[in-house]
Amino acid sequence: MKCVTLFRDNDHCWQVFGQDPDKPDNVIDTNQYAVHCGGSTILLDPGGMEVFPGMMAALTREISLDQVSALFLSHQDPDIGSSLPLWRRVCGKDIKIYLPWLWSGFTAHFDRDAVFTTIPDEGMEISVGGARLRFIPAHYLHSSGNFSVYDPRARILFSGDMGAALVPLDKTGGSMFVTDFTSHVQYMDGFHRRWLGSTRARDAWVAQVSKLDIDMLAPQHGLIFKGDDVKRFLDWIAALEIGSGLAAMNR
Repeated sequence: MKCVTLFRDNDHCWQVFGQDPDKPDNVIDTNQYAVHCGGSTILLDPGGMEVFPGMMAALTREISLDQVSALFLSHQDPDIGSSLPLWRRVCGKDIKIYLPWLWSGFTAHFDRDAVFTTIPDEGMEISVGGARLRFIPAHYLHSSGNFSVYDPRARILFSGDMGAALVPLDKTGGSMFVTDFTSHVQYMDGFHRRWLGSTRARDAWVAQVSKLDIDMLAPQHGLIFKGDDVKRFLDWIAALEIGSGLAAMNR
């Protein structure tokens, strides 16, 4: 599994892990993120159980597992957190697990012994080794309980499924970043039209994140937007017709 450093300032660092050539072909590709600061690390959407071996091997080339103090699950999907019991086994009992309050009883089906720190609907702010991270509501995009994560120092927004793209590995050019926004749209378009179902939620999310200083917008699938491509994405998603699955219900 590839590891790319997105930001580093003294001991404050963001890394993304993904584009694993060894994952099974029928398992969707995912990005896992690690935020390090002050000797502590939080994993953002640490992945499903099928990618756990590759993710752990890549992560331990960078840090020791005793530095992992927290996990964040943006919503309930298995590609985000079905690896939860495996991480708890290797990281220890004191690890904090943040997730939307809405999904605590459902996520317990992955790991009934896990103890969750639940996030209220309006979000919250936490500190990881001195790094301030804000959980920003992203409800109904696509999950009814969902959060983005913003780091004001790194100026990175972890956006979950907002900005997600299903990019074949042979079409990435070996990069973790969008290099041609226009050609990248083909890998985002169908995903967002189908998986997003609320224009009001989309508009509310765009309005709140547009107020932030963002150098990189980092989704859970596909390539990362940086620089001017952040605004290009926000403009694109703000104008997109979503909810394509409704057509099948209107027959």
